[in-house]
Amino acid sequence: MHFLKVYRRVLALLAPDRWVAIGLAFAALAIAGLSFLEPVLFGRVVDLLARSERIEPEALWTEAFALLALWAAVGLSSIGANVATALLSDRMAHRNRLTVMGGYFEHVLSLPLSFHGDTQSGRLMKVMLLGSDNLFAFWLSFFREHLVTFIAAAVLLPLTLIMNWRLGLLLVALVVLFAVVSAWVISKTHAAQSQVEALHTQLAGNAQDALSNVMVVQSFTRLGSEARLFRDIITQVLDRQFPVLNWWAVVSVLTRSAATLTVIAIFMLGTLLHLRGQATVGEIVSFMGFATLLIARLEGAVAFVSHLLLQTPALEQFFAVLDSRSSVPEKPDAASLGRVTGDVRFDQVAFAYPGGPRILDGIDFHAPPGRTVALVGQTGAGKSTAMALLQRLWDPVDGSITLDGHDLRDITLESLRRNIGVVFQEALLFNRSIRDNLVVGRPDATQEEIERACRMAEAHDFIAMKPQGYDTMVGERGSSLSGGQRQRLAIARALLKDPPVLILDEATSALDAATEARVQKALKALMAGRTTFIIAHRLSTVRDADEILVFEGGRVVERGGFAELVKLDGRFAELVRTQLSLAEST
Repeated sequence: MHFLKVYRRVLALLAPDRWVAIGLAFAALAIAGLSFLEPVLFGRVVDLLARSERIEPEALWTEAFALLALWAAVGLSSIGANVATALLSDRMAHRNRLTVMGGYFEHVLSLPLSFHGDTQSGRLMKVMLLGSDNLFAFWLSFFREHLVTFIAAAVLLPLTLIMNWRLGLLLVALVVLFAVVSAWVISKTHAAQSQVEALHTQLAGNAQDALSNVMVVQSFTRLGSEARLFRDIITQVLDRQFPVLNWWAVVSVLTRSAATLTVIAIFMLGTLLHLRGQATVGEIVSFMGFATLLIARLEGAVAFVSHLLLQTPALEQFFAVLDSRSSVPEKPDAASLGRVTGDVRFDQVAFAYPGGPRILDGIDFHAPPGRTVALVGQTGAGKSTAMALLQRLWDPVDGSITLDGHDLRDITLESLRRNIGVVFQEALLFNRSIRDNLVVGRPDATQEEIERACRMAEAHDFIAMKPQGYDTMVGERGSSLSGGQRQRLAIARALLKDPPVLILDEATSALDAATEARVQKALKALMAGRTTFIIAHRLSTVRDADEILVFEGGRVVERGGFAELVKLDGRFAELVRTQLSLAEST
C-alpha cells in the first residue's frame, strides 16, 4: 500500500537516530505492558474482595497489600516511562526536523536551473515547511503516544486469550472490526486528499507569483483578477476537502460508539460466562478495563491515522523534490581542479533539451588563456546556451567541452564553477548587506581586498556615501540601489572572486549610455588577464574582442575580428548596419 510505503520512508529518515528510536520502541513496549497489568491487578483485587469471607483476615491483608504495592510500582514505573518517552521523542523529533530541512534546502540549491525554471520558489518553500512540519508531528506523536497503541494491539491483545480465551476472542474481534472500518475509510479518502494538497500547493505558488510581481499587478490593475483567481482555488479546496472531512466525522462517531458497545458486549458475555462458571468477576472487570483502555487508545490512533492521511500528499510532494535528480550528475571519481589557466575548447559540441530538436550543433572553437571571445547573434541563436554548457548547467548531447584539457564531465562541479565568474544582465543580489553580497564567492576576503575590488569596479565611492557603508542593506533584489550601482557591485563581486574564466552575459545592455560608460571602465579592469566570453547584442561593446563568433540557428556561421567581419560583408556586417540604422532613427 502506497500509504504505508510513504511512512516507512518517514521512519527511515531517523536512521542517524536509530538507537534512540529503538530505545523508544522498547519504552513503548514497557508502557504497553504496564498498561496491560493495571486492569489485571484491578481484576485480582476484585476477585480477592469477592472471596474475602473465605480468607483469614491476616492472609487477606497480606495478599491485598502485595497487590496494592505491585499496583503502585506499576503506576510509578508507567509514569517514569512516559516522562522519559516524552523527553526523548520531543528532542529526537526537533533534531531530525531541522536536519531534514537542512538536507532539503541543500539538495534544492544543488538542482540545475532547468528544475528551478519549471518550479515556483513559493511552491518549493511551501513543500519544505509543510513537509518538515508534518515529519515532526508524525515522529513526535508516533513515538510519544501511538506506538504504544500499535504494540498493545499487535502483541498484548493476544495475551488476553491466556486469561480467558472466550472474552479475549470477543475483544480481538471488536478491535479487528474497528481497524477494518478505519482502513476502508482511508482507502476511500486518500485520492481526494491528494487533490486537496495539490490545490494547496497551487495556492501557494499563485500567491508567491502575484506577490513577486506586485508592480505588474498594480500597474495593469490586476488586483481584482488575482484576488478572484485566489478565491477560486480556495473554493476548489473546500469542495474537495469537505467530503473527506465527512467520512472522518462518520468514523469519529463510530469510534465514540465503539467504547460503549464494546463494554456492553463484554459485560453481557462475561455475565453469561460467570453464570456458567467460565469467568470470574475479576476477569470481567479486567476485560472491561482492557476494552476501555484499548478503545480510548484506538480512538486516538484513528485520529492519528486520519491526520496521516491528510498529510500524506504533502509528504509525497516533499519526497518528490528530494528524489529529483540533477541533469548534470557528478562522477564519483571527478577531479577537483585548483586554479586553472583558463584554456577553453569546444569540440563539435551539440545540445538539445530532452525530447527536443538540437538547438546547438557543431560548435567548435578554442579560447587560449587571456583571450576575449565575443558571442553575437539574434535572440535564440544559441549564445547563452553555449555559455550555460561551459558552466555545466547542462551537458552536451554530442562533442565535448574542456577546461585546461579536462572534460567538464570529469571535473567536480564545485571546482569548475569556482574557476568561472559570471556578470549577468541583471545583477542578482541577496537581501543582505553590501559586504555580504560581495563576498559570496570568497567568504574569507579582507576589508582591504573588498575595497580594492570595489575601487576597480568604480563602486567604492557610492558605497562610502551610504549611511552604513559596506554594512548597508541592499533590499530585496538590490531595490535600494540604482541599476548602475547594482551592476558595479556585481562586477566587484566577480573581481573579488578572481576567476580565471569570465562570462559577461549582456552585462551592460540594460544601462543608459552614461552609466554604461562607467561600467565599461570597470569591466575592462575585470577582464584584464582572464579568458573572457562576452555575450552581447550591442555590437559596439565587442569591438575590442580578440575573436567574434557569429551564431545563427545554433551554429557558428562566421568568426574573426571586428574589422575583418565587417569587411567580409556577411551576417555580422548586416547586424552592424541594422544597429547603426536603428541608432540613427532614434
